[in-house]
Amino acid sequence: MKTLSRCLLVVMSIWLTACQQAPVAGNNGDLYQALGERSGIADVVQDLLYRIVDDERINHQFKGVNVADFHRHLTDQLCQISGGPCRYTGRDMRELHEAMDITDTQFNALVENLVLAMEANGIATTAQNRLLGRLVPLYPDVRNL
Repeated sequence: MKTLSRCLLVVMSIWLTACQQAPVAGNNGDLYQALGERSGIADVVQDLLYRIVDDERINHQFKGVNVADFHRHLTDQLCQISGGPCRYTGRDMRELHEAMDITDTQFNALVENLVLAMEANGIATTAQNRLLGRLVPLYPDVRNL
């Protein structure tokens, strides 16, 4: 129930702040530290990948994805967004998700799995919420709104 409440809070935040721009990398490096730096973020992403595979709500969206590339790009992206020294060099979010027709339910399932992965890796709730807050501006591109 706690996770569901958190997911609903994230969704409400998304709707309220969808027009914000993504934060500039290098700001608030303390979030990067709180996430365990690049290795901690990589661990969260690895855990997330296992959860995606096991989640019937969303695993079909990831069929055929190069897992190593996905892991590297998502790790770099979360590292950059959290204020770390990494640089995301993957595809544009809107272009990447354009043909996927992601529903709010699928989006929320991924957020739920990310929260569970962070919890399983000992990331403090405040750091989780700060990262989720920085991901909110990507929502319109992922959902192609």
